[in-house]
Amino acid sequence: MKLIYDVYDKPSKKENILFAFQQMIAIMAATLLVPIIMTGNGLPSDPAAALFGAGLGTLFYIFVTKKKSPVFLGSTFTFLGAYAASIGAGYGYWGVIIGVGFAALVYVIVALVIKVAGSGWINKLLPAAIAGPIVALIGLSLSSTATGWMSTNGGDTYSLITIAVGLFTFLAIVYCSVRGNSSMKMFPFIYGIGAGYILAMILTLIGRATGAQALQILSFQPFIDAFGNFSIKSIVDIPGFYIINAFKTSGQYAKIDGAAIVNLALIYAPIAVVELAQHTGDHKNLSNIINHDLITDPGLDKTLIGDGIGSLIGTVFGSCANTTYGESMACVAITGNASTHTISTASIGCMILAFFTPFVAVIESIPKCVMGGACVALYGFIAVSGLQLVAKVDLGDNRNLYPVAAILVCGIGGLSFSFGHNSATGGSLITLTSLAAAMIVGIITRKITGEGHENESIGKMVDTMGDVELTEDEK
Repeated sequence: MKLIYDVYDKPSKKENILFAFQQMIAIMAATLLVPIIMTGNGLPSDPAAALFGAGLGTLFYIFVTKKKSPVFLGSTFTFLGAYAASIGAGYGYWGVIIGVGFAALVYVIVALVIKVAGSGWINKLLPAAIAGPIVALIGLSLSSTATGWMSTNGGDTYSLITIAVGLFTFLAIVYCSVRGNSSMKMFPFIYGIGAGYILAMILTLIGRATGAQALQILSFQPFIDAFGNFSIKSIVDIPGFYIINAFKTSGQYAKIDGAAIVNLALIYAPIAVVELAQHTGDHKNLSNIINHDLITDPGLDKTLIGDGIGSLIGTVFGSCANTTYGESMACVAITGNASTHTISTASIGCMILAFFTPFVAVIESIPKCVMGGACVALYGFIAVSGLQLVAKVDLGDNRNLYPVAAILVCGIGGLSFSFGHNSATGGSLITLTSLAAAMIVGIITRKITGEGHENESIGKMVDTMGDVELTEDEK
């Protein structure tokens, strides 16, 4: 893929700040949503603290990967079931922190194994016939979130108005990216989300003036909460760091004894195994975007340690385990800016702005339908990146066709593997998501059929699509 800035390049100060702000907007909605869900599950969590934890965790990841992997780590939804189980069991803040610690330990152990045994087996285990459809599934599995946010604005009521606002946001991003001036092409999400926000505000003001509830799609509650009783905290406030809450409330929750630690390990460690599949798929995808194999350099062992310990850092400060964000990778791909300097700036920006109440209020006020429209572009690009990998595969060879077909059908169809019973939640003790289940089925199918061959001519064509130049006669 053709890049404007490679991983070690440094954009100008002005461009870098705008690129970083664009990254922050792309990852912020989901990063702030997870702690809100956790609060709803009975354990108060501060979205601003989650923002700080994500920024600090990302800085650690960038450091461990030697500034070679340009991706932001944000709050992951994968652990929501584990959070609910440990919260339901009464383990409180320490239960979440210790649980994510076990997940991080799984990452570190796997990373050490890879460091000793090498990562060559990863590429053999996940050739294009497996990695391609898995990467596509990562985007497709998130698609319902994008369309759901557009259809209901994050609520329960279907609305054509919010769909229109979401589509307007998406089309504004498309226009900026394809037909806009140089500034618009570099920062399409800033312009697009800004346009969607303005439209949502205009409709909301009309709705409030006329009493039309359906038009009131932007909530002013974050501003009311911030400025209703004005004080210094309305401008600057210290986020509710998780570790501080853990010490403050240590006597209010169930005792963390040996039995509790074993239970937490059983709840959280299997989730980490599932996350490993997404981690590998994400880095395969990112490798394709930046034209550099991250599995071998800096190495999957380093990316795993960066992700695992970054998750623990994010939890200690901000309540949520982190993961590499597809939204961040899509930003890299669409804008052509793979500079880790930009990712670091975005991380520091998140940490600083987490202390500024007005900024957090603005971000929390962005309607879900606006972010849904943006995510159509973000998640769609992830899916297309996977299809580009599939394009390298000769699907006329049944040895390739069946693994690809199995992964797509099982993943889109929602096949999952559940084991045991969790008395705290009433659900399964361990659940392998459709992404993990599809990958397992695909790998087994691949082993049965044997290795097919990749269509190198198609692969080279895809890799060089952005580099074709026309002759004078062709022009």
